[in-house]
Amino acid sequence: MGPLHGFRIIELAGIGPGPFCGMVLADLGAEVISVERLGAQAPKAALDCSRRGKRSIALDLKSKVGVEALLKLVESADALFEGFRPGVTEKLGIGPDACLARNPKLIYGRMTGWGQFGPLSHAAGHDINYISLTGALNAVGRAGEKPVPPLNLVGDFGGGGMFLALGLVAGLLEAQKSGKGQVIDAAMTDGSAILMSMFHSAHAMGLHSLERGTNKLDGGAHFYDTYETRDGKYISIGSIEPQFYARLMAVAGLPAERFADQLNQQRWPELKQAIAEVFLQKTREEWCELMEGTDICFAPVLDMQEAQSHPHNVARQTYVKVGDMTQPAPAPRFSRTAPEIRHPAKPYGTDTAAVFTELGYSAEQLDALQGAIAVN
Repeated sequence: MGPLHGFRIIELAGIGPGPFCGMVLADLGAEVISVERLGAQAPKAALDCSRRGKRSIALDLKSKVGVEALLKLVESADALFEGFRPGVTEKLGIGPDACLARNPKLIYGRMTGWGQFGPLSHAAGHDINYISLTGALNAVGRAGEKPVPPLNLVGDFGGGGMFLALGLVAGLLEAQKSGKGQVIDAAMTDGSAILMSMFHSAHAMGLHSLERGTNKLDGGAHFYDTYETRDGKYISIGSIEPQFYARLMAVAGLPAERFADQLNQQRWPELKQAIAEVFLQKTREEWCELMEGTDICFAPVLDMQEAQSHPHNVARQTYVKVGDMTQPAPAPRFSRTAPEIRHPAKPYGTDTAAVFTELGYSAEQLDALQGAIAVN
C-alpha cells in the first residue's frame, strides 16, 4: 500500500493535468474516485494510463439528485479537485463553499491554466498558451529559429498536474493539524513560472541570455546537446563539468588544442559543427559501447518503445505491464510503503453502485438515482 493509503480523493473528470494528478495520487495509494459525465463513452479507456488505479462513477451534475449524490460523497472525502473554468462548479452547486459546508476539513483543489483570478482567468487556453505567458516556451528552441513546444510536459504536467498534487498533499498534511480545509488554486501559469526559477537566477547573474539556443543548457553549447550518428539515430551529451568534458575529448578523440577552451561561447558554433562531424562517424550503438556508463554524461536518445527495453530501465522496472499495455511505473519509490497500480483503467461508471452502497444508499435510493447516475 502506498503512502497515501487511507485518503479518499474525488476527481471531477477532465483532461490533461487533472487526470494525471489523479493517477499520481492513486499510484501513491489514495482511493481516487473519478466522477465521469453521465453517458460519456471512451472506447479505448482501458489504454488510458491516467485512469489506472481509480474507481469510476457516473453522475449527472446538472441534476439536483446528481449534485446531492456528489455532496454526500464529499462528506466522506479528504479532498476533491476539478479542472473547470472559474465559477463553473459554483454554478453547478458543488463549488468550494457548498463542499466545505458539508465537510469543513475538505481540501478543494482547482486546476486551471490562467488561475482563479486575473484578466485572462475566464479565457480558453492550452498548455502552449500558458507556457508562452511565463517565458518558458520562448526559452526552448534553436538559435535564430522559432520556439519549439516541449510537448505539453511543462504546462499540463510539470507546471500543472504535479503542482496540483503537491498542493493537495500539503493541504492534507496541514488539515491533519488544524482540522480545517481550504482551497488550492493551481494555475499552469504559476507552475510553469516557478519551473523557470533557475533561469531567472542565471539571467540575473548574467549567466543566461534571453536569446534561446545560445546558452549552456538550451543547446547552445557544444558539450550539452544531441547529435546525429552514422545510422541516422541520436545521442545526447551533457559534459558540463571540466573532468567530464576532458573524458569526452579523450574518448571521442577530440584534439585538446582545439577543444580545450570549453566555455568560450564565441567558439561554441564552430566546435558544435566539429563535434557533430565526429559523431557522424559511428553508429549510435558504437558510441554506446564507448561512452555509456562513463562519466562523460552520455545517453542514447531513445524513443518511447526503445526506452522500455533499455537494460537500466528493465533493471529498475521503470515500465510495467498493466492489463494489455506497458506503461511507466509509479514514481517516486518508497522503502516501506511501496506505490502500486492496483488495476487497469475501468469502464466509465463501473463503481457507481458500489460506491453509493458503501455510503449507505438502499436499493430504493439507488433506483431513485437512475435518472442521475449510471448504476452498474
